[in-house]
Amino acid sequence: MYRWLTLIGRPKNVSCVPAEASLTRDQALVLGRQLADLREAKGLTQEELAHRVGISRNHLQLLEMGLSDRAKQTPANPRLSTLVALCRQLDATVKIDADWPDGFSIEINVRH
Repeated sequence: MYRWLTLIGRPKNVSCVPAEASLTRDQALVLGRQLADLREAKGLTQEELAHRVGISRNHLQLLEMGLSDRAKQTPANPRLSTLVALCRQLDATVKIDADWPDGFSIEINVRH
């Protein structure tokens, strides 16, 4: 996930750059469970969904486990583009609520 830095008085032709913001372990676990539940409800295997999204099955498996690295057990921190691609394939929406400075939340819902 990205947190956008706001530069006060920046020239109009300069873009803001993203600063890394990490998910907590609990957020990563909830996100992973939501993705797995949606995938299973669509009747897709990890391999099928990963192929459709353009990521490896291993990457999807890690996301569903809430991890970015098995050995280090670090929480998942997926790119926004990956979340959007997954949600498109799962007929879901992703909502990111940035409540600074206390962090942010991610909500995934099935489209009705």
